[in-house]
Amino acid sequence: MDNYSANTTTLAPRPGSLKATGLPENFLPDLVCKHLAEAGVLDLAVLAQRLALLGSLVEEILGFLRADGRVEVLGAQGGSPFVRFGLTDRGRIAAASASARDGYVGPAPVTLPEYRRVVNAQSVRLYPLTRAQVHSAFADTVIRPEVLDRLGPAVNSGRPVFIHGEPGTGKSYIARRLSRLLGPPVLVPYAILFGDSVVRCYDPGVHRPVDEGVVAQSLMLSEGFDPRYVLCERPVIVAGGELTLDRLDLAFDPATRLYQAPLQLRANNGLLLIDDLGRQRLPAVSLFNRWIIPLEENQDHLSVKTGQHFTVPFDLVLIFATNFNPLELADQAFLRRIGYKVHFTPSSPEDYAAIFEQECEKRGIIYNPGLVSYLVEGLHGPRGVPLLACHPRDLLGLAMDYVTYTGEPMGETALLWAWDSYFVSDVDQTRAQ
Repeated sequence: MDNYSANTTTLAPRPGSLKATGLPENFLPDLVCKHLAEAGVLDLAVLAQRLALLGSLVEEILGFLRADGRVEVLGAQGGSPFVRFGLTDRGRIAAASASARDGYVGPAPVTLPEYRRVVNAQSVRLYPLTRAQVHSAFADTVIRPEVLDRLGPAVNSGRPVFIHGEPGTGKSYIARRLSRLLGPPVLVPYAILFGDSVVRCYDPGVHRPVDEGVVAQSLMLSEGFDPRYVLCERPVIVAGGELTLDRLDLAFDPATRLYQAPLQLRANNGLLLIDDLGRQRLPAVSLFNRWIIPLEENQDHLSVKTGQHFTVPFDLVLIFATNFNPLELADQAFLRRIGYKVHFTPSSPEDYAAIFEQECEKRGIIYNPGLVSYLVEGLHGPRGVPLLACHPRDLLGLAMDYVTYTGEPMGETALLWAWDSYFVSDVDQTRAQ
């Protein structure tokens, strides 16, 4: 944390006044009322924690709400030094009205201009990759140097990267690993205010906090960065065959009256991998078209249900990965607009052996070069099956299941059993299933 604390505090200092939050005058009082309506009676410390605001600011809001007759003081309880607060009848009506307009109850959001500023200050383009960095990061990975030397410039370019090749050649694995080269951790807001609507941005399923303690900083102090943000590793989002165009727009739940940020917004300052391109329920060209303007302008256009339109940063590494021939998905003229194409091919016998050795080490198996020769020369070659990077891992996994079950040592018998279990048939083995 010490390496980042000074920069993050400068980038997003804690607001020392209600005005410094940038939020509309009535927004925070309404949000406090919604918190009290949801949780019941709360003391100042808990409210400050829930709102991710300094205690002094929450105290000021409560003073306004008391004067307005929406909140009453109920006294301290259980040895707590803080008095408790609850809603009056007027406050409950106000909370219901606020919830009807917007269902968000959580940490105070940041404004859209503030979000743009922070994202731009953390841009992936501020950390261009060098050849030495890329090769160092993949030193423990079996991958051809010429492939790395295509990926590095592609990531630096800011243009989308189109990775294609047979299934099992390591496309998705390598693409995800690129995220480690995108720069230091970034601040991700819990939520963003779009006009009169709040959009959830921080997603625990996607964003990984660098230090859980950062989220729980003391909110009664003025030290550290704005706790309306979470310091996270650069996000990596993977969307596969389930991807539809509506997931690339703001999602509104009419039951809860909540907005969820689209994939690309949650992936800002990180990496978005569209995997298994061509297997979605919509044409690949429709996905390509969705990114043309954002990629050219480095910004995206979103709208809420009222019709209000907003511009947000589009700052990420966008990677398409597919098992199809690119020309099956789009014509040459369109593919020229996509940017870089990187072809992943089957492994060489030497690379296959190196991957096999790595997998043996991971599983605690004594490496036996003879078993690799058996696979390559005795099974792959005669049966016409290409050497794919996934095969050593998958076949060893199945062989270990056999060894555990039978008590026999790892050997050719176990690998042959794994082979027969892994492939669908011997009739068409030109491609692993």
